[in-house]
Amino acid sequence: MRTKAWALTWSVMRLAVAALIAAAIIAQLSKSIGTAAELGRDVATTVANFFSFFTILSNAAAAVVLVWAAVWFFMKGRHAEAEPPALAMSLACVTTYMVITGIVYNLLLRSIELPQGSAPIPWSNETLHLIAPLFLLADLFFGPLRRALPWRAVWGIIVFPLAWCAYTLLRGPFVTNPVSGDPYWYPYPFLNPNGPGGWGSVAFWIVAISVTFLAVATLVVWWGRRVGQERELDHESGDELEAEWEEAREAQTD
Repeated sequence: MRTKAWALTWSVMRLAVAALIAAAIIAQLSKSIGTAAELGRDVATTVANFFSFFTILSNAAAAVVLVWAAVWFFMKGRHAEAEPPALAMSLACVTTYMVITGIVYNLLLRSIELPQGSAPIPWSNETLHLIAPLFLLADLFFGPLRRALPWRAVWGIIVFPLAWCAYTLLRGPFVTNPVSGDPYWYPYPFLNPNGPGGWGSVAFWIVAISVTFLAVATLVVWWGRRVGQERELDHESGDELEAEWEEAREAQTD
């Protein structure tokens, strides 16, 4: 999995998955806009709400970063020892976000019945909540040229989820739900303080999900450090072996 052929194959797979994610987002957005217009709902609010889902934001970011990683490899990565630091950090971020997206949806949200007219497109839904998260998890373990990040990267990874939670809770009371007409809107029921359990339940889930983010981010950084450091050691060993051969050839010449 450290060969250039594997890196080329995986880069093509990254582009394919990025295209699939983009198609899934566009298809679901088109359906949401069409349904809103057909039922007389506020289209602008529908679009704003669509891009307020963590699932959509994390998938969109993942598609962009996967394309970035593939383009970098085709342009510069064939002769590189490791991906650039900014790309490594971005991959660590989207991997964490996508794994959490898959965990939260499949454990907490998959069985929740949605309001009439809000049902997602099945293939798009599975792409965004299952296929793409699984690919990003596989990318962590099998992606080429991974760079070792410092441990402080864990804190950088969780900045966006915390900012998204703050945005969601601040925005929610000022948005009229275009489906139900309620004077508030939250993308996920566990963040709705108007539901059972109120703010206590919301606080519990924020803490629980934050701990999960920290755990997954730590795993992502740990694995990247392990793979990156192993590759560096292999490279140093190769340089030492080449130096020894060079010394041996010079000794024979003398």
